[in-house]
Amino acid sequence: MSNDEVIREGNYKIGTKQTLKSVELGKAEHVYVAKDADPKLIHRAVSLCKKHGVKVVHVDTMKMLGKACGIEVGAAMAALEK
Repeated sequence: MSNDEVIREGNYKIGTKQTLKSVELGKAEHVYVAKDADPKLIHRAVSLCKKHGVKVVHVDTMKMLGKACGIEVGAAMAALEK
């Protein structure tokens, strides 16, 4: 199963604020981060995920991540919740 299928089938939060909140609350199982997102955001998300033991999956572009999440715009990150 591809990452796109996992994102579509699961309960997820889209966007930086919601993703980071999901990680902080211990609800995130995986975090998907677009490689072309703002490097400061990527660093913050990866550091937080490492601290909380959440797996980070890198996606090539924000556009691809947005499409995988079923939205018409790009997304910097998304969290797949448990």
